[in-house]
Amino acid sequence: MHNKNVQTYNLGGELYLKMLSQGCARLGKNRQAVNDLNVFPIPDGDTGDNMCLTLEAGYAQASPLHGASLGEIASAASSGMLLGARGNSGVILSRIFAGLAKGLSGRKDTDTDGFATAMAAAVKEAYSAVSNPVEGTILTVVREGADYAAPHSKESMEDYISALTHAMEDSLEKTPDKLSVLKEAGVVDSGGAGLLQIFYGFQDALLGIEEAMAETVATNAAHKVDLSAFDENTELKFGYCTEFLLRLQSSKVDLASFDEKVIEDYILGAGDSVVFFREGSIIKVHVHTKTPGDILNTCQKWGEFLTIKIENMTLQHHSSSFAPAAAQVKRKDFGIVTVANGEGLVEAFKALGSDYVVQGGQTMNPSVSDFTAAFDAVPAKTIFVFPNNSNIILTANQAAEVYKDARIIVIPTKDIGAGYVAIASLDTSSGDADAIAESATQTASTVVCGLVSPASRDAVKDGVEVHKGGFVGFRGSEILCGCSGRNEAALELLEALDASKRDVIIMFSGADTPEAEASELCRMLGEKYPSTEVIYNHGGQAVYNYTFILC
Repeated sequence: MHNKNVQTYNLGGELYLKMLSQGCARLGKNRQAVNDLNVFPIPDGDTGDNMCLTLEAGYAQASPLHGASLGEIASAASSGMLLGARGNSGVILSRIFAGLAKGLSGRKDTDTDGFATAMAAAVKEAYSAVSNPVEGTILTVVREGADYAAPHSKESMEDYISALTHAMEDSLEKTPDKLSVLKEAGVVDSGGAGLLQIFYGFQDALLGIEEAMAETVATNAAHKVDLSAFDENTELKFGYCTEFLLRLQSSKVDLASFDEKVIEDYILGAGDSVVFFREGSIIKVHVHTKTPGDILNTCQKWGEFLTIKIENMTLQHHSSSFAPAAAQVKRKDFGIVTVANGEGLVEAFKALGSDYVVQGGQTMNPSVSDFTAAFDAVPAKTIFVFPNNSNIILTANQAAEVYKDARIIVIPTKDIGAGYVAIASLDTSSGDADAIAESATQTASTVVCGLVSPASRDAVKDGVEVHKGGFVGFRGSEILCGCSGRNEAALELLEALDASKRDVIIMFSGADTPEAEASELCRMLGEKYPSTEVIYNHGGQAVYNYTFILC
């Protein structure tokens, strides 16, 4: 297996950085192929995008640390991925790298055996992140890869990674045998495919192959800040969003015995919205404060800065079209954060009482940092979060874990309908956050939400034949009809959902649905269901031509 002409490495920080870089390059190059491995015949293939953005966030945080130890690089990458994680695949990927970081903690470098041990820790961390682990997914691919490669831990790093990728290939190919939904769709697991591309990149780095990272899938346009929002007479209300990496210095502290809690306690007393990590000799801080200079001067007693970012939150607040219309100075008991896209849906959620609507949904999953920014903007002691998409719940939960300035309770809404009705019905008069959350969860579980979307490929699912270019009507993961026209699909869908037995049909038309066509459908529904109230709004949402909420 081993190529005698290839140099054998002990893995250090610089080489691990190259491995991360080439992992990003490989995954970026094959991002769309990973996206296309969707099991549902609608445009929901965003696994490649989510994994790319998550890994890139880790590399971005680690890349300035040239010369740092392996443990420090791994820790920084893990921290970056924690906050940059998007979608279920991104969250699980971030936990894989968190496990690697734990296994490599404190190491200047490692041999193959040490990396194999870290891979075992990565598997354990990934499985612990999912409440109900499902085999035939990225979890299986990383576990079977690590198990197969373990006996090669006494060989060279190249041989070990070669064995690892070979086992991952075999495991990925067999994922349809473990998960019927994959076999039915005729694809392998997309998360496992993305992970394999990352480890192909690791292998490239070990072989000395260097490929430029693809342009990030996130928007690269410079963020335009309206400087007029803070003029000569503006009062500083929101303070500064302050982030930095501080490397502890042996000339200032005893690295072996230093307790970072002294810094954490100071930061907690000096500002709010605190996120605090220590990885080796590096301290990661995020804090909101009106006096960032004081914090920087104080922290310099313990070390020196690797990176610093300070932003005026008045400008951030002013520039966000998804922020509340007006800031609430007084900290209230309860706040609401939800997820939606499309101007009509965003306004509808605001009208229901949402304090902040995070831009996101199908094919556009928000990151952990998107959620923490939303939490920052809601001055409440307890914040209820409605993700409204099954692929966003894990990310919301991870954001809740890292956020310290308020109690965050995630209501696991899997679609827009569940979130819409749960928020509309939310009763906070009892003041009991747990009881409120339990009631909202129960309400969300009873909601019927039907969706119409273009068919992204030919497929037969749930006994229904759909064709690319046509339209699919479905509820949750169940396909209920496949039709050649949008309105035809909508009518068949509502018939399958027993709409005649409902009092109200709330209809949101999508961004790609002509207004005249939506109005005509509304008229037809009024005639077909004379005893049911039909409420029509232009949602402007992406992907879904129609969203129906049946009450």
